[in-house]
Amino acid sequence: MNASSTPPTAAPAPPNTQIPTPKALAKALEDGMYAKATAPLLQMFLQTLTGGAFIAFGFIFMVTSQQGISDWPTGVGKVLGGVVFSVGLGLVVISGSDLFTGTTMTVMPRLSGRIGTGKMLTHWIVSIVGNFIGSVVMAVLIILGGTHASNKSAWGMTVLNITQAKLGYDWHQAFFLGLLANFAVCLAVWVSIAGKTVADKILAVAGPIALFVASGFEHSVANMFMLPLGWMIKTFAGDKFWSGEALADAGKSAADYADITALSVLWDNLIPVLLGNIVGGAVFVGVYFWAIYRRGDADIAKA
Repeated sequence: MNASSTPPTAAPAPPNTQIPTPKALAKALEDGMYAKATAPLLQMFLQTLTGGAFIAFGFIFMVTSQQGISDWPTGVGKVLGGVVFSVGLGLVVISGSDLFTGTTMTVMPRLSGRIGTGKMLTHWIVSIVGNFIGSVVMAVLIILGGTHASNKSAWGMTVLNITQAKLGYDWHQAFFLGLLANFAVCLAVWVSIAGKTVADKILAVAGPIALFVASGFEHSVANMFMLPLGWMIKTFAGDKFWSGEALADAGKSAADYADITALSVLWDNLIPVLLGNIVGGAVFVGVYFWAIYRRGDADIAKA
């Protein structure tokens, strides 16, 4: 048979752009949480390191976006900060990294009997530890790179002001702001599962993340970067930073940030926010969608 008689190759079928049903999304979300909770410990730990680091990238971008924005309408500036912050969760979703706030939804395979309580809690603990290490490493790199002193120390002053504000909440406020933040974050993860392309998934996370950041809700992993960084700047930045023009113009000195301490970072923010994140993700999203779409499946234990 000569080349001219070779039958033409059939054109590939167009991609299926129909998003899964909510029930199918719930199954996909539970399967994803099961895979993360049952991964080998080393793999799980490595995935949590980048989870913390990528959220730190989002916060770095957000801080950078706030330079010279004081003359803008407040709402516009906050929305801009929220949109650029969403880069962090976009990186987490696309890379398959492990973020503690999303990890709270491993309550779904636990309710289905696919994992035990011990495995679920082990996953949570590994996620918290790995996210914290990844976040703090990023904070140290920012200090070593001198980013905090950029823009005549305005970058670092923005971090200090954000840190101080986050430490000023009452305990119950921090808890409920944490609940609201992870309600939004886990909904972002839920919606991203429906995405068929990278663009779909990034767009899916941008809205809920911009919402929680612009509204001032509290995310424990983001704070694992921001609050230690604020403490490091206050403690180790040195005279060159404190003599920056931006601080001088604002009339700020190290004494103005004396309430930023390691104990306040832990007790006044990270602990109540983390507890609120657990309720927001595990109960308001994980348990909620499991009860609607997974509880009645006859073959759920075999899924």
